[in-house]
Amino acid sequence: MIVVDTTILALAVGAEHDLREAARRLVAAVATRSLEATTTPEVLQEFAHIRARRHGRADAARLARRYAELLSPLLVVEAGHLERGLRLFEEHRELGAFDAVLAATTLAHDASALVSADADFGVVRGLHHVAPGTDAFEELLAQA
Repeated sequence: MIVVDTTILALAVGAEHDLREAARRLVAAVATRSLEATTTPEVLQEFAHIRARRHGRADAARLARRYAELLSPLLVVEAGHLERGLRLFEEHRELGAFDAVLAATTLAHDASALVSADADFGVVRGLHHVAPGTDAFEELLAQA
């Protein structure tokens, strides 16, 4: 099971971008059940917030609901994940608090990878970060 970050969800339905096609291929692999993936409610909340800025709240909510269905069951962030995430946040200036908690939650659930276009996840020891457009990303999809 992999965990998908906001960047992948936004890229898959966003405007033209170098990584859009890769993000769409990942979402398609999940939709056909070739690849097991999940995320957190917080990622979906962030996606809706970002999407609503350009496309309105109704569109953002509709897509967030579709992603929630596609990626269910969703991971629940527990108090221990928050604490570990805050430690990561303190230790790594590159990581924002949101990303640090997502990394901690991913680690706690023993996910095989965290897929994100955000390179800052690479600083977290023990976290297998896979970025779209890389050989590791293509290998992940090839296994699907």
